[in-house]
Amino acid sequence: MLSVALPSQSAFWNKNKNQNTQAQSQQQQQQTQVQTQNTNSSQDANQASYPQDVDGAPIAEDEYIDHTDVEEMYRIMPVPDFKYIHNIDPGEYQDTMYTTWSPYPLFRLTAPLFFKSIIIEPGYYLLTPREHEGKWYILFKEAGRIKYIVPCYKREMVPYGFYENNLPKVKLTRPQKIREEALKWVGKHKNSAKRKPTPDTFLDANDLDNNFISLIVYWGNYRYYFVLRSIQL
Repeated sequence: MLSVALPSQSAFWNKNKNQNTQAQSQQQQQQTQVQTQNTNSSQDANQASYPQDVDGAPIAEDEYIDHTDVEEMYRIMPVPDFKYIHNIDPGEYQDTMYTTWSPYPLFRLTAPLFFKSIIIEPGYYLLTPREHEGKWYILFKEAGRIKYIVPCYKREMVPYGFYENNLPKVKLTRPQKIREEALKWVGKHKNSAKRKPTPDTFLDANDLDNNFISLIVYWGNYRYYFVLRSIQL
């Protein structure tokens, strides 16, 4: 007698269940792949708009550090060969039109300094940056007249918050604060009393090796680099 074992109904049910589970698993894998592709596409789009992610950006060096070879700058920069008529700065009138004092940083010099053939004698000088034929220079002005002109080797924007962090804050008494607020209110609401704000200024000087002196004039939104020597080269 030949007997044949037929699969039970539960076996068919388990087989169908396994097939359905595999199909669902494949469908989930496909959905995961699609989501991953969409995520990558969105990341690529973001990278196209923003070349470097903020969190992944390397830490920048101190923005106040200058790696320029000032000795090389001193040697390659020529002595200015131009002068102003009657040694008068033509832009000073515009800068001082709305102020009651000079808006330029004051440089007190107690010993002579040198830029090649230029000898800057001791005295008090108002340092004024000026452009001439596409290049920047620092004018040393005394009693309203230009005495010396020194070239700048670099001009750049002042870092954000520099003045707030470096300029001294004046402490006002209560009557002075009331007066300042009253003047601000008048200047804001009365056209005849409006005045342009005076540019913030700062002067940075550092002794370097080989008798070089690095100076940076901060005036308004820009700072200007130039170099002198304490001994004539």
